[in-house]
Amino acid sequence: MATQPQNGKQRIDPLTRARQQMVERLRSKGINDARTLEAMMAIPRHLFVEEALQTRAYDDHPLPIGFGQTISQPFMVAWMTQLLGVEQHHRVLEIGAGSGYQTAILAYLAKAVYAIERIPELARKAQQRMEQLGFDHVLIKVADGTLGWAEYAPYDGILVAAGSPEIPNPLLDQLVIGGRLVIPVGDDKQQELLRVTKRETENLIEDAGPCVFVKLIGEHGWRE
Repeated sequence: MATQPQNGKQRIDPLTRARQQMVERLRSKGINDARTLEAMMAIPRHLFVEEALQTRAYDDHPLPIGFGQTISQPFMVAWMTQLLGVEQHHRVLEIGAGSGYQTAILAYLAKAVYAIERIPELARKAQQRMEQLGFDHVLIKVADGTLGWAEYAPYDGILVAAGSPEIPNPLLDQLVIGGRLVIPVGDDKQQELLRVTKRETENLIEDAGPCVFVKLIGEHGWRE
């Protein structure tokens, strides 16, 4: 939050300045979608980590959030969001809500967001953060994300924030024709970030580069 000191010059608090610097860094690394950059500037990432880590919230690194999970580095959040191509009328499914940071970025951009998290405590905290930010168009539930959320399908976009050994068929089934699935696929050490565009016949699969995510646990992912 900016303050107005006595000399009349506006002073920006350190966390806001750090967020501005983060956005400039994202732009320099190839994030060029204006709406994605706007969302990254609007959502306060420091609210999604423990207080002791808040001064590091805008560094371009993942950070621990407990339970062996992490909040993804800002570049990966922005890159996946840009690849998904979220529009204002879209309904989006997120698999692996974690802290809720990526959820909030999607909520800033989309008409409705449905998110799945398998760890109850993380899901509870993420939902609290959505309420804190005033996002009343987000639903988060505890479930096996590899099965998707058929009740609200089909979706315009699906984003998976965990690495899978293969593309889960239930997620493809829950996309609209022309919808996009962004998902890391590979082994438990490194994955390739894929963008799958659903088509009437053969789906379009694009490789967006290497990445490293925690494992996607579930019936159509990794076993415990």
